[in-house]
Amino acid sequence: MKDLKGKTAVVTGAASGMGLSFARRFARAGMNVVLSDIEGPALDIAVEDVKASLAERGSDPVELMAAVTDVASADEVEALATSSIERFGSVAVLCNNAGVGGGSLTASPGGVHLEDWKWVMDVNFWGVVHGHASFLPHMLENGEGHIVNTASMAGHFPGHSAYSASKWAVVGISEGLFDQMTREDLGVGVSCLCPGWVNTKIAESARNRPEWAAPSALNEPSPEQEARVEFIRDQLQSGLDPDAVGDLVHDAIIDDQFWIFTDMTMVAALETRFKNVLACANPAMDLGAALSQTN
Repeated sequence: MKDLKGKTAVVTGAASGMGLSFARRFARAGMNVVLSDIEGPALDIAVEDVKASLAERGSDPVELMAAVTDVASADEVEALATSSIERFGSVAVLCNNAGVGGGSLTASPGGVHLEDWKWVMDVNFWGVVHGHASFLPHMLENGEGHIVNTASMAGHFPGHSAYSASKWAVVGISEGLFDQMTREDLGVGVSCLCPGWVNTKIAESARNRPEWAAPSALNEPSPEQEARVEFIRDQLQSGLDPDAVGDLVHDAIIDDQFWIFTDMTMVAALETRFKNVLACANPAMDLGAALSQTN
């Protein structure tokens, strides 16, 4: 789609971080925007933020809609699609952006916290699948649309965690959807966003953790794991401004570009893994060292 003006975008995880930046950028392009998030009060603030951003730039006002949605629920995502289409007539862009980090950053290497895995997969993976199930038929019927799935560079680096598993899955299904849409010329574009360090609150996602997924005392992080989390938080805080990612996503939709990377140094760090795969050699990538090199 070369012209987004007057069309409608739906963004999940839009109350903060990259999702809010996507909403700002789409609104600036003249799109109506449905901002969706599980955090109702923060979502209301986000809508006002987008309005203020447009006013500050002297941009024309657009129609905005807030929709509290738990993307882990197929019924709630279906309701999001129904209400968005009823309000605006059609949806041209879907950003499956909602995501959580879970406790996988501090999980004990001696065990797996199944409830944490379920929660992270429900949001990060099933949230994307639910988005496809509820919005893709509508786009196919219209013969036009673009889906942006937020994965992560964690979807390329190996990691025994729910977060890594969920993001590898998003990368895989995004490539598969792109192949199908392109091969059958169905008119729907697909992009896979794989951000590196971006200044978001992903490390604080436990604020939305359901009670059934709360960690037990057996999953108390060690001092080494706590240090790793602090390293990650520091990298995030000094990371790329989310507004820069919003520009990349907007441009990828216009250019029908599949891969959206925010840090090509991180992409280059994957060379060792690819060489080992081609040589059928045992994995030799030190994830910590690779990430440290990208600082």
